[in-house]
Amino acid sequence: MKPSIRPLFVAVAVCFTLTLAALAQEKPAPATPEAPPPVAAPATPPAVPPAVESAPAPDSPAAATKARKTRAPRAKERAARAEARTGEVVVNVLADSILEKDKQADAVVAVFGNATAEGDVVDAVVAVFGNTRVTGPVGAAVVSVFGNSYVNSHVTEGVVVVFGDLELGPDARIDGEVVCVGGNVTRDAAAVTRAGVKAIISTQVAWLRAWLHECFLKARPLAFGPNLGWAWAIAAACLACYTLAALLFRAGAEKCLTTLETRPGFSVLAALLATLIAPVLTVLLVMTGVGIIAVPFIGAGMLGATLFGKVVILAWLGRRITRYFGDGPLGHIAFAVIVGGVIVMALYTVPVLGFLVFKLIGWIGLGAVVYTIGLGLKREKRPTPPPPPPAWFRPEAMGSAAAPMPGATAPVVAGETAAMSSGFVGAAVAETVPPVSDGAAMGAVAGETGAVPPVAPPPVIPPSYAPPPPVSGIISAATLPRAGFWIRLAALGLDAILIGVLVGFASELLPRFLKFDHGLGGVLLALAVYGAAMWKTKGTTIGGIVCGLKVVRLDDRAIDWPTAVVRALSCFLSLFVAGLGFLWVVFDPEKQSWHDKIAGTTVVRLPKGGSLL
Repeated sequence: MKPSIRPLFVAVAVCFTLTLAALAQEKPAPATPEAPPPVAAPATPPAVPPAVESAPAPDSPAAATKARKTRAPRAKERAARAEARTGEVVVNVLADSILEKDKQADAVVAVFGNATAEGDVVDAVVAVFGNTRVTGPVGAAVVSVFGNSYVNSHVTEGVVVVFGDLELGPDARIDGEVVCVGGNVTRDAAAVTRAGVKAIISTQVAWLRAWLHECFLKARPLAFGPNLGWAWAIAAACLACYTLAALLFRAGAEKCLTTLETRPGFSVLAALLATLIAPVLTVLLVMTGVGIIAVPFIGAGMLGATLFGKVVILAWLGRRITRYFGDGPLGHIAFAVIVGGVIVMALYTVPVLGFLVFKLIGWIGLGAVVYTIGLGLKREKRPTPPPPPPAWFRPEAMGSAAAPMPGATAPVVAGETAAMSSGFVGAAVAETVPPVSDGAAMGAVAGETGAVPPVAPPPVIPPSYAPPPPVSGIISAATLPRAGFWIRLAALGLDAILIGVLVGFASELLPRFLKFDHGLGGVLLALAVYGAAMWKTKGTTIGGIVCGLKVVRLDDRAIDWPTAVVRALSCFLSLFVAGLGFLWVVFDPEKQSWHDKIAGTTVVRLPKGGSLL
């Protein structure tokens, strides 16, 4: 280990020591003492235990005299320690640090491991998320954070234990302050502490110590043990809230559950996109100033979607079991949530796996909820059904000869029939209607016996409108196949190589005062300008010409400057979010990237022999 690391860990140890010692130095508010009852003076003074040396009052002259007397020896000790340094530091991460007996080191440091010092330590012994065991002399301090400490030797500066227990052996001799935060102190009768022992909030945080040691340090939310009942109570309360949400919002939970079961891949992808886009969107809103108002709503929405997503995941786990119970009360989604919650709480007690399960159920549940909302907002493109025909034009009405036309109160003569028919198909149709004699018509009107009133034929319906066939040579998004991801990537690669070479040559040919940065940022900017210009003028790029691709609008109109510029700028959004905007072509049924969806465009493949220009 390099000696340059030693000052860092020594500084950490000193900072912990000084900070917590300063907290211990704070004087409590003096309480008004009650007058003790008179007692008889003992014949002989009580013997002072040899384990603890009596310390004078901090403000007394005796304390100041003693402090002056001890400054010189401690200064000499510090100088002696500085001369005794060897430059060797025992440091380990995720492992134990051990200094064997009859050996010397400047410091012994362990992170996520135990620190054991049996030899001579010049500066300090430090353990973070681990225990310390000191049986050799220590020139500075002993510090243990989130771990227990055992000291049975001479320590010059002091001992600090944070969220752990401290045990002082019979040979312990501590010249400085002994501070224990959130732990218990056990000392032998022969242990000597010259500056006293300070135990801070040792009993009030027993629940926190238990959770830190049994759950946090083992990467799990729950565990079995004393002082952990509060954690199980919180877990049970959360499960009750999830069950209530399943009862109140059953329809929404069922939809999200169906989405997760039918489209699990898209749900995971939606979770990834939501996780990546939410911070970017928050930063953009904060940069605008006015958008800061929307930031709390976005955070609340993400939190609500995550919590409701946990309901969906618990229901999905529970359905693996409750589906065998049929459609009765045990098949309700709320009961599935309860069963899934019991399974998840059991998994929470497994080290490492419990933390992973805790993170995954919220993350995947968020994706299921977000994707379900997206499907609900998506407009299905369905053709509008034709209106139903009128009652008088139905086949059963047409088959009856006596069925009168609506609104007809008198027989229709040939002239009127011809006039009405000419309104639909012209006079030529009227000629096909046989004329009716005036006598017959008058007889029908007078109601003569045996006269059959003529029935007007139904109006001739014009043929249904059919769209004209597409004109050959028009490039349309509806008639040509969409381009896939790999062919588009090949065209983009060719354009990027071409623009990179041109930008490099242009930068070298320009005068010094006109030179510009031709790194990655300059190439991307030039590529965006090149793409927008080519899409507007030619509808494609050089790479697209080679690969047989063309950019078209979904409404088949020509690409104008606003569309080309918006598509070029949207490419940066597709690139900055880990390139997912370009990769979206693989998953989208319309074969559109993010910048295609924003600009309302798509990329089609031209048939062989077609002209791109």
